[in-house]
Amino acid sequence: METHLADWLQGTRDGDEAEAILRRCVHCGFCTATCPTYQLLGDELDGPRGRIYLIKQVVEGVKPTAATQLHLDRCLTCRNCETTCPSGVEYGRLIDIGRRLVDQQVERPAAQRAVRGLLQETLTRRWVFDPAMRVGQAVREMLPAALKEKVPARRSPGVWPTNVAGDAKFQRRVFLINGCVQPAMMPSIDAATARVLAAIGVNVSYAQESGCCGAIRHHLDDQNGALEDARRNVDAWFPALEAQAVEAIVVN
Repeated sequence: METHLADWLQGTRDGDEAEAILRRCVHCGFCTATCPTYQLLGDELDGPRGRIYLIKQVVEGVKPTAATQLHLDRCLTCRNCETTCPSGVEYGRLIDIGRRLVDQQVERPAAQRAVRGLLQETLTRRWVFDPAMRVGQAVREMLPAALKEKVPARRSPGVWPTNVAGDAKFQRRVFLINGCVQPAMMPSIDAATARVLAAIGVNVSYAQESGCCGAIRHHLDDQNGALEDARRNVDAWFPALEAQAVEAIVVN
């Protein structure tokens, strides 16, 4: 896809990377077959090919609008489209650049900024989200239908393997990421993972200082906050990895 960068973007890291990615796209449309938002909404602008055109316009100097921002916001960043792209378009990187450039030019309404800020600061902190989810589950039957659908019923935390730490057969050890929302909403998943790995002699534990992987912040275009989350996890994991006390990080 031929691209001519706007003057203000030429020679910048975002501009050079966006141009290289855009030039790989042959706008064949294979990506739309695996895009969940396109399959659901049926709007070309809510699929990878349409979003690529929107980003191309932005990097070429066309001023984005709130509609541009909305179509980019709706992308789940699942990168499923990359699995069917015959040209190897790095759509995930392109949507990151596009969102950043659009957010620099389109101011969000105050209410939207407040909601996004609330999501960034509550969903990423287990010490805030866990008790909030327990309260929501306690009053779930009294919630409006739309909100009730977002609060899963209380689940058992599952059974973790016992007597693992002192057992000689558990020579191998991995860290499980001490995530944000999943342990509160579906806590049995981590326990099931620990049981499966215990069955093959692998001890599973958490690094206490680890936490949210940063995906929530990243998908809300708080890319600096996402990097801080990633750095915190690296700092929590690295000493054990360096000492070869842990051989892998397991992510549910």
